[in-house]
Amino acid sequence: MPTDFNQFMAKEPDPTNSAISALWWEANGDWDKAHKLVQNSSQDNYWVHAYLHRVEGDLSNAAHWYKRAQKPVCELELKAEWESIVSALL
Repeated sequence: MPTDFNQFMAKEPDPTNSAISALWWEANGDWDKAHKLVQNSSQDNYWVHAYLHRVEGDLSNAAHWYKRAQKPVCELELKAEWESIVSALL
């Protein structure tokens, strides 16, 4: 079943899931808050951290975090990557 992104965006997700919460905050215009949420060590956080640095335009830093997340450097459009990460983590 595809993820309902509109439902996901309707309210802040469980803040104990920092990776998902960070994606929500970034999509709602608060990159800094999103970035702070993914400072804890976990594969999911590393993946979102990589995405956030892509959004920022810092591709070398993004590559570092993709490597830590054990994910290939993403070349999708940012919206498509965001959707793929949300779908994978929900």
